Amino acid sequence: MAAVEKCPIAKMQTLVVASDGSEYSEGAVREAIRWSQQYGSKLCVVCTAQVTLGQLQYAAEVVSEIDKAARQTCEAVKSRAQAAGVKCESIVHEGEEPYEHIVSEAQKQKADAIVIGRRGRRGLMKLLMGSVTHLVIGHAPCNVFVVPRPGNLTAKRLLVATDGSGYSEKAAMQAISLARRTKGSIIACSVVHGGIDADMAKENVAWINNIASSEGVGVEAVICYGTAYLEIIDAAKAHDADLIVVGSHGRTGITSLLMGSISERVVGMSDRTVMVVR
Repeated sequence: MAAVEKCPIAKMQTLVVASDGSEYSEGAVREAIRWSQQYGSKLCVVCTAQVTLGQLQYAAEVVSEIDKAARQTCEAVKSRAQAAGVKCESIVHEGEEPYEHIVSEAQKQKADAIVIGRRGRRGLMKLLMGSVTHLVIGHAPCNVFVVPRPGNLTAKRLLVATDGSGYSEKAAMQAISLARRTKGSIIACSVVHGGIDADMAKENVAWINNIASSEGVGVEAVICYGTAYLEIIDAAKAHDADLIVVGSHGRTGITSLLMGSISERVVGMSDRTVMVVR
């Protein structure tokens, strides 16, 4: 375990929210606007007119309609944000890969976080996570909030999953930092499975407890036994967590796009908002 560090209050000054105008991105849009309204964040909404090279060359009318729809989606989100008193910029890109534009805009805006729905118009990928969301998480320069349709982003009760790896330590630091912003509390969760025995799990949550307590953040420890991602999801429900915080990957190493399999399954299967910490 690393030495105890100080956790600054999370800034969250700039959020990038991705919308494709579908019902699946509604949760992300709704919660990004609500968060920005409450904490004074600047919001940047990114929509992509998803067109192929062939369409650009041979189907100008189709491209025009796709572009029009993307602009209407962006303006609708911007209008909602402004009606809520939120400073909002709308940006429309044209191209084959929406994730590239979301990521590049987050870099350009120096965003503190990206807010995105779990799925989109392109349908299902493994574990019910949309391919755009999967790619954004894998390439993002900042933390990513994945908001399912019924999810919220209050961050009042944050369950942070830890396996003792450096990635989960970063996740814990970010969770505590965010809890300081929202005056929320932390649920430190470690699952006994694979190479993590009960003593290690206790040590993992004790480390988080020490940091959170030193920062004046309320914390409770939860030790679970079983399949890691299922236990994390169940613990979030049992302890009424509104946000699950996970590292981008953990002890088991790197899978596709730098996302750990446990984190990937939590994002894909939980009905709660998940923050993936880079």
